[in-house]
Amino acid sequence: MLRALPIGPRPVGHDEEISTVGHLDELRARLIACLVVIAVAFGFCFWQNHRLLRVIDRPLAHQTQAQVRSGHGPLGATYAVAQNARDVALQLDVVVGALDARVPLRDRAALGAVDRHLRADIARLSAPPQGDRPVTLGIGEPFTTTVTISLMFALILALPFVLHQVYGFLMPALDPRERRHVLPLLTSIPFLFAAGVLFGYFVVLPAAVHFFQNFNSSEFNVLVQANQYYKFAATTLLAMGFLFQVPVGIVAVTRAGLVSARRLRRNRRYAVLACGLVAAVLPGDAITLLLETVPLYLLFEVGLLIASLLERRENPNPDGGDR
Repeated sequence: MLRALPIGPRPVGHDEEISTVGHLDELRARLIACLVVIAVAFGFCFWQNHRLLRVIDRPLAHQTQAQVRSGHGPLGATYAVAQNARDVALQLDVVVGALDARVPLRDRAALGAVDRHLRADIARLSAPPQGDRPVTLGIGEPFTTTVTISLMFALILALPFVLHQVYGFLMPALDPRERRHVLPLLTSIPFLFAAGVLFGYFVVLPAAVHFFQNFNSSEFNVLVQANQYYKFAATTLLAMGFLFQVPVGIVAVTRAGLVSARRLRRNRRYAVLACGLVAAVLPGDAITLLLETVPLYLLFEVGLLIASLLERRENPNPDGGDR
């Protein structure tokens, strides 16, 4: 009978024979371990939901405040009115200062009170533009959105562990020699996923927000709904985490014998085209298109290099080499 450890079930050897019930027990243990990790990640994300939401809001806040300063949308119109009122208050403050030296002494106290109110209004109207957070439309939307986003980002945090459990379930099908080759690749999965999420947050998400917020914005009053924006952000980060698994996928298909590294090397121009197409699907301008294409192609080359080294280790003297 399989004994579940705190982080997963007991590893199964390649030569070990296990019944169908044993495989189902192992699968159940791994599923329970995944659910426990997801639950812990959800608890952490919900506990830190304020910081999490502020981090996710940052790309939106930068773009939204730029639009507000330009006077676009209802928030921009409100900010423009506030700036006009501030200008009027500044001019009135100048007038009050000029009158203070000319009015009788008994009226200066009244002017002093007016001046204090004007300065308070000027300070309040000089606040930076608001609109750095998305809007909610329903009475329960703040709660449901917070729970949904906590769950989505808990899945993102727990995904490397989930992938590790999936590969751990499939590992017994490999012999020890193949396992030595695959183990470093499996170890790289969480690091590649984290790199993809960071790349998505600092490059892809700001470019996407900039593109969508400015597209035909003069024809619409743009207000960003919270649940739509957070789902879009989570989907973007999750997609980039998966895209950064390109080296793992290349090594996997070459080790499975579906295609050789030599064939991939000869057809790398198609890889450049595929990376460009993927980057073109992602929103952004020409600069972000280049910034997204280059890392994807570099990941392809890294995966191709690893696959070539593994093939050469198994077959040092292949018939005919690439020129």
